[in-house]
Amino acid sequence: MTMLTLKGSVGAEAIDGTEHAGFLAAVLDGLSRRQKAIPSRFFYNKRGSELFEEITRLEEYYPTRAELEIYETYGAEIALLTPRIGALVEFGSGSSRKIRTLLKAMQGLKLYAPIDISEAMLAAEAQALAADFPDLEIVPIHADFVGEVVLPAAVARYQRMAFFPGSTIGNFQPHEALQFLERVHGVVGQEGMLLIGVDLKKEAAALLRAYDDASGVTAAFNLNLLHRINGELGGDFDLSAFAHHVRYDEERGRIEMHIKSLTAQRVRIAGRSFDFASGETIHTENSHKFTIAEFHLLARAAGFEPLHTWTDAKGLFSVHLLTGEGQAI
Repeated sequence: MTMLTLKGSVGAEAIDGTEHAGFLAAVLDGLSRRQKAIPSRFFYNKRGSELFEEITRLEEYYPTRAELEIYETYGAEIALLTPRIGALVEFGSGSSRKIRTLLKAMQGLKLYAPIDISEAMLAAEAQALAADFPDLEIVPIHADFVGEVVLPAAVARYQRMAFFPGSTIGNFQPHEALQFLERVHGVVGQEGMLLIGVDLKKEAAALLRAYDDASGVTAAFNLNLLHRINGELGGDFDLSAFAHHVRYDEERGRIEMHIKSLTAQRVRIAGRSFDFASGETIHTENSHKFTIAEFHLLARAAGFEPLHTWTDAKGLFSVHLLTGEGQAI
């Protein structure tokens, strides 16, 4: 993990090979399993991050639009409910579109600490925010937020609120979501808070459209993972022999994204060979959907207590403000 402290400017800092080694290990392990799988966090190299930003502007992809509506409509209300918060810590910061709305509303903030696995995007967004919010201390942290996060002293001295937008909580398996929220609780403490975006359950057709758009941007985003393996790990995937595949598991309440092999084939990566049957898939992402009651139950199990919940006008998406004063179940 690397950290830069800045106020109005950003510097550059070299990164070791830890990220590369972690990517390689995850790919080799995931492709060795009966159901081949690669964690969705590895979508977000520079090209993957660009493609995801394009996805968020698609007509079919409602979550970003609905969540932004909530922050724009209720930003002042969120600020009124968080008067003692001095530091905002964003897990998986990516683009700064959502955080800008919050920073404008929460004018009492002293510090913003974005955490992201994409070093290039982290540096670029931090630079832009430093220019636009010159009185705000910005401490970008290059790290995989899925693991343990130890805050630098500059952040830890303030009462903290974690920010986890985009319904990324839905990408975890249920037990992983609980463990992650427990770690976030440890980061903010009992006096801290969490503001989190959560996608709501709805008809399957709307969900499938959101993850399999007509223009093929989501397909390109999914298949970019294979392009990244080829470029960074020496893989020899033939991208024309694979296709984007989406399905909705109603029993589990989740969208699943897969990469499907269109033929029987063998792929080589870092000296290892992996055989694919025709129709076999690599499971690349889950996106669990919740009712408000289901998410509140999960939050309470992790030691948080729901304080307020907002939804967009169409009831597609929810944002929850939680306090750290709950009792873990």
